[in-house]
Amino acid sequence: MPASSIQQDPLPRLLVSVRDPAEAEAVRLAGADLIDAKDPERGALGALDEALVREIVTRVSGNAATSAVADPTADSVAALSRTGVDWVKVGLGPGLRWDAAAMAVLVAAAPGRLIAVLFAEDGPAAALVPHLAAAGFAGAMIDTAGKLGTRLPDLAVPADLSAFTTACRAHGLMSGLAGSLRVTDIPGLGAHRPDYLGFRGGLCRDFDRRNGIDPLRVVEALRVLRPSRQDAA
Repeated sequence: MPASSIQQDPLPRLLVSVRDPAEAEAVRLAGADLIDAKDPERGALGALDEALVREIVTRVSGNAATSAVADPTADSVAALSRTGVDWVKVGLGPGLRWDAAAMAVLVAAAPGRLIAVLFAEDGPAAALVPHLAAAGFAGAMIDTAGKLGTRLPDLAVPADLSAFTTACRAHGLMSGLAGSLRVTDIPGLGAHRPDYLGFRGGLCRDFDRRNGIDPLRVVEALRVLRPSRQDAA
């Protein structure tokens, strides 16, 4: 997705992570803004098979933005970039987040389309944003590495989240916040003005990220987001 596609609305859009084409279609019909392909059985950032991601992109059929998680290797990033997704997401743990050479290799595998995912457990991320921009990343997100119910607001203080999204805007990067979020987290996190708020478990049956997405919860999340956007227009 070109840089001009990054939305300029001060309020966030809804990213929903899906594991297969059926979930992708249900989420698309419910109205999600960005449909993100990843394997919830493989932790926070498990990559799906390239062929399955292609099917997800076909099912979405241009009716929403798309992204897919890749493993933090150039081969994986390149493979996922060939599926037709708008964005490719890759996790940058402590061993990668300050390694300029390694980051450059990843960016070269999906130029202009790579999103860095930083983990809240690793501490504040605002200081890293200029380095991500210099490396050529298109955006950055904060997520939680652990998926046992600890939410992003439990790990990151509001000042650090605001500093992160402010730095992303200053450096022209798309920004996102995610991490075991519930719909009730939208007002507080939306105040930091990320481009996207990311959900999986909070929109699944029984709030279990390994269960299927409940489209009614997607609609509920959108009801919280979109009236606010309309009021601000």
